Amino acid sequence: MSKKHKPTIGLEIHVELKTKTKMFCDSLNDPLEKKPNVNICPICTAQPGTLPVINKKAVDSVIKAGLALNCSINKKTWFERKNYFYPDLPKGYQISQYESPLCYEGFLSIDGREIRINRIHLEEDTGKLIHDKKGHSLVDFNRAGVPLMELVTEPDIRSAEEAKKFGQELQLIFRYLGISDANMEKGQMRVEANISLNMGTKVEVKNLNSFRAVERAIKYEVKRQEEVLKDGGEVKHETRGWNDTKQKTFSQREKEVSADYRYFPEPDLPPLDISSKDIDKIKGEISELPQERRNRLEEEYGLNKEDIEIFVVYKYLGDFFEQAISELKAWLKSGKINTDIEKLIKPSANYIMTEFPKYVDSENIVIIPENFAELIYLNFIGEISSSGTQDVLNEMFKTGEDPSHIINSKGLKQVSGEEELGEAIDNAIKKNPSAVKDYKEGKKEAVQFLVGQVMRETRGAANPKVAAKVIKEKLKA
Repeated sequence: MSKKHKPTIGLEIHVELKTKTKMFCDSLNDPLEKKPNVNICPICTAQPGTLPVINKKAVDSVIKAGLALNCSINKKTWFERKNYFYPDLPKGYQISQYESPLCYEGFLSIDGREIRINRIHLEEDTGKLIHDKKGHSLVDFNRAGVPLMELVTEPDIRSAEEAKKFGQELQLIFRYLGISDANMEKGQMRVEANISLNMGTKVEVKNLNSFRAVERAIKYEVKRQEEVLKDGGEVKHETRGWNDTKQKTFSQREKEVSADYRYFPEPDLPPLDISSKDIDKIKGEISELPQERRNRLEEEYGLNKEDIEIFVVYKYLGDFFEQAISELKAWLKSGKINTDIEKLIKPSANYIMTEFPKYVDSENIVIIPENFAELIYLNFIGEISSSGTQDVLNEMFKTGEDPSHIINSKGLKQVSGEEELGEAIDNAIKKNPSAVKDYKEGKKEAVQFLVGQVMRETRGAANPKVAAKVIKEKLKA
């Protein structure tokens, strides 16, 4: 990128809120319903004489998002009509907010730098057009009227990478707040990027449906605008789309301005009066947010940044990890186990991060933290080998049984007694004279070969640490 061209990027992010009903009626809020036009009513299809009613949970959700993002809250606010015609917009206008958004002047820190948030407001979603092979366009109104939160940043973002990080952190925050699943593939979170060079003419790239698309579209658009200016041309003030197949933006239409929408207060809805008491109540419902959790996981458990990020992004794995460590700490306090908890933290984290994703992809974990903690401890004291631990874990995911029962029923208990291992070790030494010779000549790795032979003799039941110790003692004698 040329040094003289400095990109300026702002984002507009739309998020479908997780409420039981739609924004202004009691139709079911289920935009993923596959059968068209079942979650509809006279209000969300704009039948004459119908009146909207405000969904309080949706309002509270937007305020919650604003508080989590350091915003001020407008105590006096109202809805307006945003007038434009789309075939999937039943009323011919959208009920939205313009002059007095619910939230304003916030920020979110990304890598220690604050990205300012201009506003967060509430509106209703449109329906969906379906184009068939015959050239017909059909309209599905299941999504029409779904509560839609729009967040607008200031043009503070400096790169495509930073825009991607900002969007990913927002998604995490919305999920932690429980206000939206914010799944981009399902259209629950949609990103539009406003891009200019040197604070010049702004171009909007619409409906980016993945974080990879956000990053690549911005990179492409910055390069395109640079080339336009380099050739002596002028960047047009327009709306562009993103072609994911061709990996390029394309012109859609000239960009509208606010005057084109002819905003005016919605006459069928009363203004909202939000009290300090209401705000305090919502603030009290906000629990630990992603960055707070990162800081705490590092401080309490000493995990590295990569492990922490997995437990923050996949919150259910992080929750399970902390519950398991809590069980181990309780055992330590009661005297049931005798070791430093720090020695059990890392193996617990490793097994959860490497093994759990093989079996679960959601919060429905059949294993209880107490049983997992027991398995980690049995592995630590040598009751069961590493390979045996994986076998037991596999069975626990299938049955939910406790590890001791599985170990006993499958004969997976590790042999750690020196006398019990004596015969297998003697056989391994006797059958492998070349390995014995290598060790005595200074090739220390020969011990590991002999340990492998002991494992073979005992069908994997031997404790490899004990076996190595005894082998060395016998070979030195």
